[in-house]
Amino acid sequence: MKCPKCSAEARDIARFCPRCHATLRYECPSCKHEQRQGGQCEKCGVDFLKYINAVVAGKKIEADAAHDRLEQRSSLMKNLLFVPFTLGIPLIRNLLLGNRKDRHV
Repeated sequence: MKCPKCSAEARDIARFCPRCHATLRYECPSCKHEQRQGGQCEKCGVDFLKYINAVVAGKKIEADAAHDRLEQRSSLMKNLLFVPFTLGIPLIRNLLLGNRKDRHV
């Protein structure tokens, strides 16, 4: 086959052009179907860019939730460790009022 970018000869099984390194085979992120052009899957019709953006957005939401849980735990541990010095006031305030950031978001 010929590379659509530089017209160099490439084997049919090649994923990239040996000369210009352009992508010659694309794999659908949803159904794993391999095809010669990107953009939209010929088999399932999924738009590659929209699919990847949705996956990345979902992972970001998961990471933010995990970060918030970790931050709450570390805040609680810090307040527990400082109880002898602060008389437990920040701990009580945190337990009674909750996290103020959650209310503003």
